[in-house]
Amino acid sequence: MSRNIAVILAAGKGVRMRSELPKVMHKVANLPMITHVVRAARAAGVDNIVVVTGHGREQLMESLAGEGLAFVVQEQQLGTGHALMQAGGLAGPDDTIMVLCGDTPLLRGDTLKNLLAYHHQTGAVATVLTTRVKNPAGYGRIVRDQSGRLERIVEDKDASPEIKAIDEINSGMYCFQAGPVFAALQDIEPVNAQGEYYLTDVLPLFLAQGLPVEVLLHPDEEELYGVNDRIQLAYAERVLRRRKNHDLMTGGVTIMDPATTFIDVDVRIGMDTVILPFTIIAGDTTIGSNCTIGPGSHIIDSSLGNNVVVENSKLLECQVDDDCTIGPFAYLRPQAVLKRGAKVGDFVEIKKSTIGEKSKVPHLAYVGDALVGTGVNIGAGTITCNYDGRNKHVTVIEDGAFIGSNTNLVAPVRIGKNATTGAGSTITKEVPDEALGVERARQKNISDWAKRKNSPDDAS
Repeated sequence: MSRNIAVILAAGKGVRMRSELPKVMHKVANLPMITHVVRAARAAGVDNIVVVTGHGREQLMESLAGEGLAFVVQEQQLGTGHALMQAGGLAGPDDTIMVLCGDTPLLRGDTLKNLLAYHHQTGAVATVLTTRVKNPAGYGRIVRDQSGRLERIVEDKDASPEIKAIDEINSGMYCFQAGPVFAALQDIEPVNAQGEYYLTDVLPLFLAQGLPVEVLLHPDEEELYGVNDRIQLAYAERVLRRRKNHDLMTGGVTIMDPATTFIDVDVRIGMDTVILPFTIIAGDTTIGSNCTIGPGSHIIDSSLGNNVVVENSKLLECQVDDDCTIGPFAYLRPQAVLKRGAKVGDFVEIKKSTIGEKSKVPHLAYVGDALVGTGVNIGAGTITCNYDGRNKHVTVIEDGAFIGSNTNLVAPVRIGKNATTGAGSTITKEVPDEALGVERARQKNISDWAKRKNSPDDAS
């Protein structure tokens, strides 16, 4: 049974990126470029995916581990034709090979689905995906005959001035019948300015044999955009962010200023949520409906329920249930959990702690390694002293407790149900249910202190 196989070319170093990182591993919208290409192939229904690696292959293979991909190595980067040769042992003669570029993160699955469908429909031995661009410099040009059919593809460095004036360019993406293309690759020679084996050189061989070669002209040049330097990387970033914002707004999310809002492709946001300017929402984040996020908030790999308000705050790997209020200037660190209706106010840091339903940490507090019950109030300046220099310890605050301002809770320690701690106390022992825990020196007033401290006699 014949298969569709995607071969992604990703062996090049990408000299113009000026980086030790392989070009295709540079991130766009927080995902490596090549990951976007893999996803586009899968969206087109292609599950057999081969990546041709070369420069930095250990990093690349480690980055893509777990994606279910096959890898082949191009030890010397001798051109696109040579790159495809490396995958020859993984395809049968009746398979369809779809060649993709690892540096085209704007590619959509629907486009590849159309390419495959057109290739199979026409019965072509090869189909070239092309587009028209305003500035074709650097691209291979599509040269057609008088009937409009493909005659040849001429690389930019090998093109005459007349050829360079052509605005239809080769995207570098193709479909091939596996048997013919791998046979033709044995016959091409590196007779060009680059001294490389061009994959495009198989096309004249097919045409000379009378085999059908088709061209599919794609109307959206932006989608076939290749990234070669960091300026182009930034452009691709803007496009993907724009697409994501557009999809969210179409789905019922209000984004006040899309130009200053940065949302990763995997983020999910419910209807009637409002995203305010200068907000970054990254990674595997889910936000419910009727929330208000921002301005100036940064949320990473977190889950937020419905009716949540986050103002000028950072959330990292945390869980927030419905009806919670956070900020301004709060920091929720990994494993922070806010139960329904909890409030975390200004300049509060929560780390690896659960804040119970309708409990409040209104301002200027640090809560780490703690279990906080329902209806608890934690006063300003309170700190859970969870680290003894070697180990972290847990603080337990039971339902209904009231923690006075500037309390130090030295873990491990338990504050009982409906218990209270006096302001300014350092609590090192359990406070039983309903009890008041106070630990502070008795106040002493020194009369005439102001007069005495300013006296000339005291200066001596």
